[in-house]
Amino acid sequence: MTADEVYDLIGALFLVGGAFFCLAGALGLVRFPDILSRMHAATKPQVFGLLLALLGVAFSIRDVKVWLSLLVVIVLQILTAPVAGHLIGRVAYRSGEWEPDDLVVDELAEDLRDAGFTRNEEFRPERGKDRPTRSSD
Repeated sequence: MTADEVYDLIGALFLVGGAFFCLAGALGLVRFPDILSRMHAATKPQVFGLLLALLGVAFSIRDVKVWLSLLVVIVLQILTAPVAGHLIGRVAYRSGEWEPDDLVVDELAEDLRDAGFTRNEEFRPERGKDRPTRSSD
């Protein structure tokens, strides 16, 4: 077996692993019951699956320009996916799209309570319920 064949085999294994994790994340988005579980499925396995797939492509092509391009994609994905997941969770929390019984620890409730926010049962930004209450000046 030559070195090129070994690299192709490693690339194929990475691609199959990446496809598996992407499929698992997609199934999690469809099958998980609540928004917080779906947020987890949308970020962790999807990012890991994409990273494995990109590594598979990199091992298969073996060009410095490809490695540099894929490195940029990997860095941007690692930087943006957690932020997107965090924002989805925060919007779900503030809009009342989750059940308080689903959480074991709710650290955000205390911070929001100190800031004047209350949990909305019905999310309507035009009503201003998601804004902090104003103290009398």
